[in-house]
Amino acid sequence: MNTVLNALNSALKKAMESDQRVILIGEDLLDPYGGAFKVTRGLSIAFPDRVLATPISEAGIVGVATGMAMRGLRPVVEIMFGDFVTLVADQVINHAAKFSWMYNEQVKVPLVIRTPMGGRRGYGPTHSQSLEKHFLGVPGLRVLAPSSLGDPGKLLLQAIHSEEVVLFVENKLLYAVNIKEPAALPDFEIRQSDGDTYEMGSVNASPSYTLTIKGAPRPVLTLATYGYMAELAIEAAFRLAFDHEIFIELVVLTQLAPFRLEPVLTSVGKTGRLLAAEEGNHALGWGAEVIAQAAETLGSQLRKADRLGALNLPIPSSSALEQTVLPSTNALIHKAIHMVKGSNYD
Repeated sequence: MNTVLNALNSALKKAMESDQRVILIGEDLLDPYGGAFKVTRGLSIAFPDRVLATPISEAGIVGVATGMAMRGLRPVVEIMFGDFVTLVADQVINHAAKFSWMYNEQVKVPLVIRTPMGGRRGYGPTHSQSLEKHFLGVPGLRVLAPSSLGDPGKLLLQAIHSEEVVLFVENKLLYAVNIKEPAALPDFEIRQSDGDTYEMGSVNASPSYTLTIKGAPRPVLTLATYGYMAELAIEAAFRLAFDHEIFIELVVLTQLAPFRLEPVLTSVGKTGRLLAAEEGNHALGWGAEVIAQAAETLGSQLRKADRLGALNLPIPSSSALEQTVLPSTNALIHKAIHMVKGSNYD
């Protein structure tokens, strides 16, 4: 099956086959282990000199990779768990993302930092977070998040071929999900948008996807999201249509920063309502910024807006408590119903 994991693994292999400058660096990447989530499996056998296993020192790994990138290599770093990006913040924010600007573009830093984010696996408060919001808005840093729509491998290849520092956020639960061809979603019309994306190298790097129920009336709500939340949102859109006769337009973004919100703004221009959903905790997050920019751009066209994220609590190890803290399909449906039908709806 063509899963997200297989697509990412194939993309890394293709990048290494086509460009001798591509180096993989991180903890426990060597076979037979092949990385904590097996995205790098088989690559140390195929490219023994270019898959480098390191000690446990995330800041050191990214520091070394930054130097490699400045000297002409194209390193791809794996941070074993997304929670550990806090340890590379100085190297990324204060150094790698700024060097090109600081040195008047005399150097480039073509560096990709891959990391698995998210919960729902019972890993507890320090291995289950979605911390990407802390890196949004950093000048010189691009943040990408694949979903099961489109081709995650192509997105990764485009990041590797770019001249930028890229944080590539992979939700853990997406690894086992099959990539969704149109035939896998027969009830939906899917439109891909590339025109709003930033040029990375010579290719568009961050497509967005807009989904609506086939043959449905005009949508009355825009739901914007990314990553694994798109899986929940697709289910919510289906149930809202067939159980509640509420028809929404779902916009799935792959580029979180810099913001490219044209598909969201276009949709909200039709629906007048915007619900932004993320797995990261609710406070001061991606969804809040999406709504703020929509309000600034659309003014009175945005009649109603709301956001959904995790509760402002550490992620519990208990499965039952974890499900309570993290946003769910039912929570999306509840929010949508109340936005469309009002707070008195029961």
